[in-house]
Amino acid sequence: MRHDPQPMFRTLETVDVPPAENEEGRGGRLGRRRLLWLAAAGGVGAAAAGVVPRWLDAGTPTASSTTSIPPPAPTSSVDAVPAYVPPSTPVATTTVVPVSGTMLCRDAWGAKPPLPGGVRHTLSRMTLHHTGAVLGDNANAPGRLRQHQRLHQRERGWIDIAYHVGVDRNGNIYHLREPDIVGDTATEYDPTGHFLVLCEGDFDQEAVTSAQLDSAALVFAWAAQRFNIPTDTLAGHRDFAATSCPGADLYSYLTSGVLKHRVDDMAAGGPVSIQEICGPEALERVATIEAGQ
Repeated sequence: MRHDPQPMFRTLETVDVPPAENEEGRGGRLGRRRLLWLAAAGGVGAAAAGVVPRWLDAGTPTASSTTSIPPPAPTSSVDAVPAYVPPSTPVATTTVVPVSGTMLCRDAWGAKPPLPGGVRHTLSRMTLHHTGAVLGDNANAPGRLRQHQRLHQRERGWIDIAYHVGVDRNGNIYHLREPDIVGDTATEYDPTGHFLVLCEGDFDQEAVTSAQLDSAALVFAWAAQRFNIPTDTLAGHRDFAATSCPGADLYSYLTSGVLKHRVDDMAAGGPVSIQEICGPEALERVATIEAGQ
């Protein structure tokens, strides 16, 4: 099936956050027998002043227009005990801290146009990959993406670079293949429905950086909201095929739950947005990366 991919990345709209629920209290009544007993003991007004429903502020009791009951006789030996006023309960508030990032567009890192073809799919899973090659200096990241695309298009006959989003060692995020087009793999699993994130490096030989891990979490949190993908589907390439991908060190953040916890925290904190940048600003950013800055 042929397809001219349309850009899928955009800034998410603000998500409304439901207000905190109000806690309601319950008030009681004084029975007729109780009222008569209290009147004989010292007056309904003094007793009723201590009965304050939780949803009301304590105030000055108002005398009944039809019943007149004398107040208790003053005493000089015992001080009057004031009516109990419960402390006010602060209203619960929800603070939304939006999470956002930027993504370099395809033109910025020098991508070639996708070849004709491609199969549309509905995203339902999130899968983590690595390149399996030590990157070395992060200045090599944009050039390495161009190498991946040449390999995938020319030697493997795929329409484009195999993955949807790439993350380099310094946490820079790159738009790779359009997310609504099925990715590709040289292994036996079917990537239909998988949102594929590629971390640059070989994590059987090196450790993932904090910046790279945080940006991967941001991309997955964005995808969870944008495409309504459950975060409990987050897995590694090796969970579907006979491969070591995404490498022992990076995979350990999946098995320990650390990566999913970061993704859930970001997604639960409010709207997650990724703004794709292109043009002179993006070209300047890539030039800075390739200059090792």
